[in-house]
Amino acid sequence: MTERVSLHVWRVPRHAVAQAMLRMGFARRYRPGVRFAKFLGTSHGFGPGDADLTRYAAITVSDRPVSFPSWDRIAAHRARLDLEPLVSRGEWSGRSPFQPTGRRADGMVLALTRARLRPTRAVRFWRAIPAVEREVAGAPGLLARFGVGEAPIGWQGTVSVWRSTTDLTAFAYRQPQHRAAIARTPADRWYAEELFARFAVQDISGDRSVLGWTADEKERTER
Repeated sequence: MTERVSLHVWRVPRHAVAQAMLRMGFARRYRPGVRFAKFLGTSHGFGPGDADLTRYAAITVSDRPVSFPSWDRIAAHRARLDLEPLVSRGEWSGRSPFQPTGRRADGMVLALTRARLRPTRAVRFWRAIPAVEREVAGAPGLLARFGVGEAPIGWQGTVSVWRSTTDLTAFAYRQPQHRAAIARTPADRWYAEELFARFAVQDISGDRSVLGWTADEKERTER
């Protein structure tokens, strides 16, 4: 049976932030048909002080469509991305949640990183982030990006959507600050656990602005 991977993102009004945080605390991670699920806070950037208390996300791996009506009720805007896992390396909470196909995508792709920082290495990691963040903000082919994490401190993740695999690869291996950060990771031992996954974006429904959409896809393609 083919598994469905979906990223759900909600923007809640400020008066509903307390409700959203309660849902984060008591969310049911698993339900019939769901093999893996994580509810995530989000951030504008990738540093510890960039939390966005009005946006929340969930990633699910299931054998059937998954919906979250209680989140939809409090959301002002929402979006869902249906994804095909292409590549996945590492673990999330001791598990390998995605079953990659190994296929090369022709169109839009999403990159997901997730790491649990070693407390003794966290400060060094955060000092390295601003330079990388400046590079990614201006990267060709970037369509959307935001930070994610199970908690504000110590659980670090990123979501980025790219026009193509070529654009994502060009950023990952040709931008000097990002390349330097990749090279430092084994020596500096920033992470107690880490995961990287790349997905083909099969469908986006809802309001793309919730994802921090930076440009119209057609406009980017024609540049």
